[in-house]
Amino acid sequence: MAKGYWIGRVDVQNPEAYQNYVKANAAAFSKYGARFLVRGGNFEAVEGAARARNVVIEFPSYEQALACWNSPEYAAAKAERDGHAVAEIIVIEGYDGPQPG
Repeated sequence: MAKGYWIGRVDVQNPEAYQNYVKANAAAFSKYGARFLVRGGNFEAVEGAARARNVVIEFPSYEQALACWNSPEYAAAKAERDGHAVAEIIVIEGYDGPQPG
């Protein structure tokens, strides 16, 4: 079964208030088996527009990734982020097939 991922691009407008979101999302992420693969860090936008912060979160499955997004635990965390950051987030199924070459 392919894993699921959240890919997020975020501009934080109020870093102090954003920390409340960071603390609050731990409950949902723990419940649904989330693991951060990318959490901020240095980057270079080599094509297209970028946001200041990038995040990739891995879940055991696509279904778990969607369930986390739709959970009451994450809804409560997201409410802490609203108004303090602008985000683009996708939930995507990982690829588990053959690789080139």
